[in-house]
Amino acid sequence: MIILAATPIGNLGDASTRLRQALEDAAVVASEDTRVTQRLLAALGIANRPRLIALHEHNERARAGELVELARDGDVLVLSDAGMPTVSDPGFPLVQAAVEAGVDVTAIPGPSAAITALAVSGLPTDRFAFEGFLPRKQGERMRRLAELAGDRRTLVFFEAPSRLAASLAALAEAFGADRSAAVCRELTKLHEEVRRGPLGELAEWAAGGVRGEICVVVGGAGEPPAADADAGVARVLELAASGTRLKDAAGIVAAETGLGKRDLYEAALARRAAGSQ
Repeated sequence: MIILAATPIGNLGDASTRLRQALEDAAVVASEDTRVTQRLLAALGIANRPRLIALHEHNERARAGELVELARDGDVLVLSDAGMPTVSDPGFPLVQAAVEAGVDVTAIPGPSAAITALAVSGLPTDRFAFEGFLPRKQGERMRRLAELAGDRRTLVFFEAPSRLAASLAALAEAFGADRSAAVCRELTKLHEEVRRGPLGELAEWAAGGVRGEICVVVGGAGEPPAADADAGVARVLELAASGTRLKDAAGIVAAETGLGKRDLYEAALARRAAGSQ
């Protein structure tokens, strides 16, 4: 089978017993960087020397078929440099190929920078979305953020230290400088730091330069003001009065305002029923 194995994101003590045993037993290891894997084996005191196959963003689609065939005869352990393979790291095309070929895929759970950042951010964890890295180009970045501005879920991003200040400034522009956020730096490492505050303040802080591996966690959009919701319902009824189906009218206003389509539809139905009494 294909075994996706999570590796420490900074603290070797987070290597699970299952990961250590899998490394001891593995005959074939597909890894994002074979040099990093060799250092991990040495640091954990693993005596086994498996066959190492590079699996990174530039070759993973080409290598997927070969690794699936190897997995028919024995387990293939898949590692990224840190955290869980496939999560903003190589491995997804391999999983796709394995599923299509009927080869089993399992995982050895473990450290995840995105989940760790979410947990320590102090922001709501009941609903969240992982967005990975924002686009590097300013225009593409702002278009992506415009799509996310009304999302009520907590959002988790990865970012390079050299682009952190620009990304935080873009987030503040798109979401509002007062939106709550946290910058989580060097998680599980000696110099771990979590800085919390409004996006505008965090952007000013990051302008001075920040180092290390970084996750940015941003609070979701708040509930729309009641006045906006009332205006939205009125707009739905106005469209319906001009001949648009009520459900279609709710969809149009939802796209225009960011309000929930179902909420608009049900509120419009209730208001219409109340008006007919």
